[in-house]
Amino acid sequence: MSKRIYVCHTFYHVYVSCLKELHLLHRADLSREKAAEGSGALGRAHLMLSKMSNDFSGMLPRAKECPLFEEVFEFDEKRDSFFPELAPLKENTGSILKNMRNRIRFCKRFPELLEPYIPVDFRSYDDIYVFCDIDPVGYYLNGKKIPYHAVEDGLDTLVYANDAVYDNKSFFGLKTWMAARGWIHIQSGYSKYCLDMEVNDLSKIKRTNKKMKELQRALLTAELAQTDKKLLLDLFVADIGKLRAQLADETDRDRVLVLSEPLCEDREIRKKLHLDIIEAWRHTDKGEAAVYFKQHPRDDVDYTRILPDDVILLDKSFPMEMLYLIEGLHFARVVTVYTVLNAFEIADEKIMLGDAFMDKYEDPSKHWMGEN
Repeated sequence: MSKRIYVCHTFYHVYVSCLKELHLLHRADLSREKAAEGSGALGRAHLMLSKMSNDFSGMLPRAKECPLFEEVFEFDEKRDSFFPELAPLKENTGSILKNMRNRIRFCKRFPELLEPYIPVDFRSYDDIYVFCDIDPVGYYLNGKKIPYHAVEDGLDTLVYANDAVYDNKSFFGLKTWMAARGWIHIQSGYSKYCLDMEVNDLSKIKRTNKKMKELQRALLTAELAQTDKKLLLDLFVADIGKLRAQLADETDRDRVLVLSEPLCEDREIRKKLHLDIIEAWRHTDKGEAAVYFKQHPRDDVDYTRILPDDVILLDKSFPMEMLYLIEGLHFARVVTVYTVLNAFEIADEKIMLGDAFMDKYEDPSKHWMGEN
């Protein structure tokens, strides 16, 4: 088995990294029992946790004990705004030629500035997997001419918002031609040093490129044995006993789950829209439901002070996918704004409110992503 590293920015990224590692182990015909026990068959994969947009500190010691990973690194990834000298290179000069010249300079200089913050020698790995390669690490790998595999940021992300197209909609053909030659960086399989772009469902993406390939998440989760599920719960959930106690409900009421998301920069608007969702969807045909509110890991609102007293707040420090792994858990309804619920098989009714809902709370242009 090759030496691999996964560069993760969210808990979901770590979750998919684990699924991919377990998939490799299953394909290699290793016993799941040995995988869970951490036998000598494991240990080729490394995990890199970026501190740029997510707090992994609580999970870090558990990740270091997880038998799926030989080494775990923290990555003090820096946005381009951290380096003042890059700001002029992002300004719109009004000239496409000057803008493209500055973009070429940006894509050359940014990796040089990132170099001191990279905690590993990427060239020592056979396979590098990067989730969301528009983040600085993507610029670094392309700028340093290091081949890597890109992986879809979230479940069916490119189905609903193809950022590579949206971010480069002016002169798209010219920009992708330049990216293919290594002059500039474009995410999701357009840059020269991106070997391939792994997505969940290729058939649903309107505009694809030749580097996109499909690996369905459902195929990976279908392979999970009970020992695999325990391994994942041990990694992601700090107190599984507390979580099981919160989810226990001895009444015959329906369960309704509302998923928080880091929507709107204005936290007061975010509070209001989530409270409005709870109020609008907390009743089912059986009457008042038991309502659970799963806070998103990157939603920084303190909901302990504002949720109704009878709403159960689930911890933000684990991804919602952990709920799939708890035997017997079922919801009558799950409600979200943008979170893709295709894989949420433990609910009878799946409600994705989408843009029509968000139009009531913020300027539609802030979340309209155009043709993908």
